[in-house]
Amino acid sequence: MSSNHSITGPILILDDLRDGQMQLAALFIAPKGQTVPPVSLDGMDRQAEPLAEYASVSVLRARFSLPADRPSSYQWNGQSFEVAGGFGGDMRIAYASCNGEEHGDLDRDGKERNAMWARMGAEHRKRPFSLLLHGGDQVYADEVTDGHRLSDGWPDKLPRDPSREDLDSLRAHLREGFLRRYLAVYSAPELAWLAARVPSLMQWDDHDICDGWGSLRRSSTYSPVGQTLFAAAREAALLFQHGCCNGDLPARFADPDGTHLGWRIEAPGLRLLAPDLRSERSRRRVMARGGWRMMKAEVKRSAPGQTFLLSSVPLLGPRLSLLELLMVLTPRMQKYEDDLRDQWQSRAHRASWRRMLRMMRDTAAKDGQQVTAVSGEIHLAARAEMPLGGGKTLHQLVASGISHRAPPKAWARVLGMLSWLGDAPLPGHPVRIRKIPGQAGRYAAERNYLILERQDTQWAAIWDLETSGQSEPLRL
Repeated sequence: MSSNHSITGPILILDDLRDGQMQLAALFIAPKGQTVPPVSLDGMDRQAEPLAEYASVSVLRARFSLPADRPSSYQWNGQSFEVAGGFGGDMRIAYASCNGEEHGDLDRDGKERNAMWARMGAEHRKRPFSLLLHGGDQVYADEVTDGHRLSDGWPDKLPRDPSREDLDSLRAHLREGFLRRYLAVYSAPELAWLAARVPSLMQWDDHDICDGWGSLRRSSTYSPVGQTLFAAAREAALLFQHGCCNGDLPARFADPDGTHLGWRIEAPGLRLLAPDLRSERSRRRVMARGGWRMMKAEVKRSAPGQTFLLSSVPLLGPRLSLLELLMVLTPRMQKYEDDLRDQWQSRAHRASWRRMLRMMRDTAAKDGQQVTAVSGEIHLAARAEMPLGGGKTLHQLVASGISHRAPPKAWARVLGMLSWLGDAPLPGHPVRIRKIPGQAGRYAAERNYLILERQDTQWAAIWDLETSGQSEPLRL
């Protein structure tokens, strides 16, 4: 966004909403020694302070506040950036996930890769977004383990007792690998234009660490190589997704120490709730004590209006137990086991799934409160419903594949057939997969993002699909 093209940024991150103000962080990635111009507003300058150092670049952050309830602007490097605000009134939120691919993502043609980001930017120019939610897999870091002798065999072949020196070398290798991916994402002009004008909130998923993190075997994730990988991924996520580092987490996080990275944001008539489904995950659990403690506190909290639960993997989906059993029994398909183990619907997580669904039911049972789950992860667009009683419905909105190319349409049809089986993890509350308005099938195999729109007090969801275009609004 700068006339000095060597600086990447500003990337706006919403630290918190408080006292009618958006508390913002503007992130910059600059060559070492390069002076980053200050952020200016109301005639006052906010200097960018260093957060982290890499081999050839520095990561810096400037913190400042803007009004939450109305449009405003800030200046940087001779340019003015308009910010929509709008919290508390009519507003629009964009939601995107799966910004990349597992293999060769850094080598893709930029215009093809970022076509849907360009489309979101055009939509923002017509009717501005107040907020950009990133629902997981902001980068695809699966290849960061390549090129180092300790991690070339990840996750199947690992050294038993690597030396401290070798682990330090691996850490440096991984840090630079994560940097390259975030730098490529944030320097893409289609996303960079939006990121400088629309504050972002992010939650991570497996590819922000590695494919299947938490659903892989314990012998891999708890090995010295696995723990070095997780530490490097976590440092990168704090820096590039949240604009902070250890000991410096914004107030929206439930755990200041960052044992888990769950957070919440509240505005008049709106709560955004994002549990961390990766930091504490294992093959037998989705969250540990810290994550569940956060969720219990949120269920008890009064939050009139709409609660959006950001569940990086879909909270409502088809019955997967038959497919999971088939994959376990078929040697050729066992490599996909971790993909199903990632899901709430996995046999290994069914008790946790029921627990979360009960929490959503109890949240919506309070007068004046509604709950909607928003998810990514599956590289398809979809929706589902579960009746909660009292005339209320838990909606599940899935928008996945902002840049990840869609899987074959045959896979969408397979999932559609599985959805006919139905499921009722909570007695009396059947899960039903519904069609997105205007779609012939229950799963849309197109790249897409989601628009969440409030007019007066009524929320609606609109999918923007690469080929089909925008769906008709779905009232929530």
